[in-house]
Amino acid sequence: MEQLNQGRAMLYNFLSGLFARELNAERLSQLTSPESKAFWQQLSSDPALKQEAKLMEQKLQSIAWMQDRDKALLELAADFCGLFLVGSKQSASPYAGLYLQADEDVTLFSEQHQQMLAFLQRSQLQLSGDFPEPADHLAVILAYQAHLCLNASASTQQEFLQECLLSWLEPFCQRVTECDRGGFYAALARLTLAFVQSDAEWLKGAAAH
Repeated sequence: MEQLNQGRAMLYNFLSGLFARELNAERLSQLTSPESKAFWQQLSSDPALKQEAKLMEQKLQSIAWMQDRDKALLELAADFCGLFLVGSKQSASPYAGLYLQADEDVTLFSEQHQQMLAFLQRSQLQLSGDFPEPADHLAVILAYQAHLCLNASASTQQEFLQECLLSWLEPFCQRVTECDRGGFYAALARLTLAFVQSDAEWLKGAAAH
């Protein structure tokens, strides 16, 4: 069980990192190296993740194989900025509060931001100084779930997933799919949704025992 939880935590941290900052050349090389093959094969061996994992690997390989890889990475960085950093009609803001606030006057640093700060403080964690984002950013929530994988019961993990991720992840995924011209972040969002849904089902069974 400990090894399984370590693997789950690793995947949550992996997804968190890709939503936290743009993909650079070093990270791309790591994710398309011969050593990474085992990681993608393991993900693809899960029927719930097979399609999404294969698509992600293909997207990464297509960028790595491009003749002008630096240009491809710049375009990907522009996609990241347009989707997640610029609030516009063509963006897919990665903040839980923007999807869960009931009124039309949605704001950053919402109730969900305060809730996540409380979770972090309770676990004696804090936001990194080089990540100046509200605490309800998807990358923060995924990283906190990674922490819970190693430090909390299955029922606590399941409750957090339902309340803080699955409550808004599907409309976020739909928004990314609609707005992402390059397709990489749409593939990442679909992989994230598939994994979180699958993990929530597994936790339901684990919590029952």
